[in-house]
Amino acid sequence: MPTVKKNTAEDRRVISILVDNQRGVLARVSSLFNRRGFNIDSLTVSTTNDPAISRITVTTHGDENAISQLLLQTDRLEVTRQVFELDPDNSLQRELLLLKVAADVHSRAELREIASIYKSKIIDLSPDSMVFELTGRPSKIDAFLLMFQDYHILEMCRTGVTAIERGGMHKHMQKPVQEVSGIQYPTYGPKAGK
Repeated sequence: MPTVKKNTAEDRRVISILVDNQRGVLARVSSLFNRRGFNIDSLTVSTTNDPAISRITVTTHGDENAISQLLLQTDRLEVTRQVFELDPDNSLQRELLLLKVAADVHSRAELREIASIYKSKIIDLSPDSMVFELTGRPSKIDAFLLMFQDYHILEMCRTGVTAIERGGMHKHMQKPVQEVSGIQYPTYGPKAGK
């Protein structure tokens, strides 16, 4: 049975990196994280409204000083347009979960009830299993998975966090690239003194 790793919201750090949309960019960014000693908990890459730019969203853990150094190092890569940490209180963070659970005639009603409470969809039903789909904040996904501790999880797949700032254009996005590269990046960890 797969173990469910519980990450707390206090130590989870979500970093948004805007990069040139070209071959080998992801390898360069992930290699930098590895060299700096960071474990990548989740990583998503997506297109943006500009076809020349991709957005990499990385979830990791680290203290304020280590994250600040990581942001500065990432900014120095020539493929990086902009890099910033997302404030959990001022951003929308979502993940997609697909969860396959062993189910027989006796457990289906209980499983449907859990799905209903969390507004999860049942996307497949077979004589011996059910597959659930759930989209939400990472904390909602974690809470949903805790409800299945006493059930037999057959397979699980999480997409990783994708995130965007609330409100209008993010302050980093409003500045030309050459101005952004010299600024001091804010961090939003537990000790950042919000």
